[in-house]
Amino acid sequence: MPTAGLPREARLRRAGDFAALRSSSGRAGGRCFHMRYRRNELGHARLGLAISKRVSKRAVERNRIKRLVRESFRRIRHQLPAVDLMVMAREHAAGVSGTLLLGELDELWQKLLANRTGTAAPTPAHH
Repeated sequence: MPTAGLPREARLRRAGDFAALRSSSGRAGGRCFHMRYRRNELGHARLGLAISKRVSKRAVERNRIKRLVRESFRRIRHQLPAVDLMVMAREHAAGVSGTLLLGELDELWQKLLANRTGTAAPTPAHH
């Protein structure tokens, strides 16, 4: 029986992968999240998370946000183009309900799906 977790091949793990996303990538954002993405040659989407202490000093809150992002990604990853994604939470995310965070993540995935190439930014990021 397969596990419900996110398999290793669906996660960004190397520092170089994160660095590549910081230097040249498309962007999308909302009130609680900012996403960077770029095409990969692997044939499937990979997720990286960057949830800093600036979002919340409390590890339990940062872990809640990470868990919600992974859950949302797990549901849609087979529909996404072959891209590497880095999802960063904004400070505002810490006080927002899980339902609203999942809703915003769904909107970000839809922006990415609307731009199937995974190279250009679908909308400017909001700050």
